[in-house]
Amino acid sequence: MSSVCPTICGQTLFRKKRSDEGYYWEEKKRATKELLSTITDPSVIVMADWLKIRGTLKSWTKLWCVLKPGVLLIYKTHKNGQWVGTVLLNACELIERPSKKDGFCFKLFHPLEQSIWAVKGPKGEAVGSITQPLPSSHLIFRAASESDGRCWMDALELALKCSSLLKRTMIREGKEDMSTVGSGGEHSINFYSLLDHLKDPDLYSDKSDREGEQDHEESDPEGLEKSEESDSDTSERQDDSYIDLDPNEHLRETPYLEQSHEELGEAGEAAQTETVSEENKSLIWTLLKQVRPGMDLSKVVLPTFILEPRSFLDKLSDYYYHADFLSEAAVEENAYNRMKKVVKWYISGFYKKPKGLKKPYNPIIGETYRCMWLHQKTNSKTFYIAEQVSHHPPVSAFYVSNRKDGFCLSGSILAKSKFYGNSLSAILDGEARLTFLNRGEDYVMNMPYAHCKGILYGTMTLELGGSITIACEKTGYSAQLEFKLKPFLGSSDSVNQISGKIKLGKEVLATLEGHWDSEIFINDKKTGTMDTFFNPTPDLRQSRLTRCTVPPEEQGEFESERLWQHVTRAINNKDQTEATNEKFILEEAQRKSARERKAKCEEWIPALFEQDPVTGEWHYRYFKLCIFLYLIH
Repeated sequence: MSSVCPTICGQTLFRKKRSDEGYYWEEKKRATKELLSTITDPSVIVMADWLKIRGTLKSWTKLWCVLKPGVLLIYKTHKNGQWVGTVLLNACELIERPSKKDGFCFKLFHPLEQSIWAVKGPKGEAVGSITQPLPSSHLIFRAASESDGRCWMDALELALKCSSLLKRTMIREGKEDMSTVGSGGEHSINFYSLLDHLKDPDLYSDKSDREGEQDHEESDPEGLEKSEESDSDTSERQDDSYIDLDPNEHLRETPYLEQSHEELGEAGEAAQTETVSEENKSLIWTLLKQVRPGMDLSKVVLPTFILEPRSFLDKLSDYYYHADFLSEAAVEENAYNRMKKVVKWYISGFYKKPKGLKKPYNPIIGETYRCMWLHQKTNSKTFYIAEQVSHHPPVSAFYVSNRKDGFCLSGSILAKSKFYGNSLSAILDGEARLTFLNRGEDYVMNMPYAHCKGILYGTMTLELGGSITIACEKTGYSAQLEFKLKPFLGSSDSVNQISGKIKLGKEVLATLEGHWDSEIFINDKKTGTMDTFFNPTPDLRQSRLTRCTVPPEEQGEFESERLWQHVTRAINNKDQTEATNEKFILEEAQRKSARERKAKCEEWIPALFEQDPVTGEWHYRYFKLCIFLYLIH
């Protein structure tokens, strides 16, 4: 019977205990350093403005409030020279407070009526500037207007939720490399290499860390506790090998090149029809033998001659060449005019059409696509990133962000297709959510379906159909649009018709009539006037934003352009045999990976998006960081 020496066991437990204690002190020191760095860094501000604060004597005092992640600093002047107090938000609850006077009131309070105040100021102050006495367990604020008050409430909620996002990147030397953070399997994509466009240099500046260290040395909160420990423990913690990452060494900005050529289809039916050659008709007949009316075509292998040489993830970016309309809407003060600008932007995404009837590639699971547009007027950039998060069913998730202009958009599309004999419909099932960050408004919208007829006889024609809704719950405004299919005996003027209405609640404020690829008129019900609402004239087409893409040599293995490059080259060379072979290689590799995951009982985990288990919606993993960067911009 074997025995273990109790001395060895004791030494092992002692070393483990010492190791745990060392880790505790290291983590505590790091957390303190990060908090001090956040408070003292002047570039890290979520919001700052004058607010009236009610004192214990129920009189109001106007004070300068500076909101940072996790804390609210209060000063007597806007120069931050006379500190009054620091509120710790992690212990607070926030509610709106009804008021009969002008302005907007809200309340910060501790649910257990404990103190909400920090003991010391940002520079180690023990006593704040003299002002009227303030309550210890709550504060009541009054903003000048309701819009200002709402902004403060949104910012306070975000400052609390996003406080963990501000942690400086400090790693133990040799233990972990930044380039490996976020990798999740052989197909996962490095977050930092994909999202360099979201970096804010201030977040990776070592200036704030140096200031935090200096302040920390001046008022070390652990000073009283160190005397209770042994010399060896102290030296162990002082031998801290935390380093600040050099952003130039680990984080490199993604290069983008302006798109040299963009194909735009002409208005009307001409760009949406195609005569199929006899050779390709035989391929269609062979394909149709595999299907029956009402069948979903998502698992049917389509011939390459009907493919548009780009991925569906790329095609979803067509709706942002006029993202400058959203920049205008974000600063529009009138809610009705904001809704009109959103509708105008929505319609502007459809008039770009490929020549003939073409279908983009079905994305492979884990495939990603990214691009961006330059805004000359606002000197800003709109970034787009998408990922194929599921293959069966085929779900594409996407996220769009313009931090400077204050809007973002996210959503997911489940692509379905139904065969009806001589026609088929491609249904884009899903919603997109447009958010104006400075207003906290969400505009939820869906997509029309694409309908192709004349597959067996007649001319093959592609149209858009279906009813869509754009709704903003906060303002009560909504828009309803109907994309109309051409009637059986309709004239050429009945192609691509669209009608709609803009409402406030149930009241119709305006109606829309026209063609989604040409001129659309708006009839204002109050004034009775009819004006041109949207018209893709040559001047408007010329004013489309310039799209920039990442060079193929800079792309990851699973980025669309690089992934499909051999198929695209074959299609452009009109070599359908080679295109079919290259497409088969990609699809077979995808099937093989799926079989291997199934054998290992592994589920695919998307790199950039995650699904809400309650609503089923897909969200960009780092959207809180994007909003946070907007607020401190």
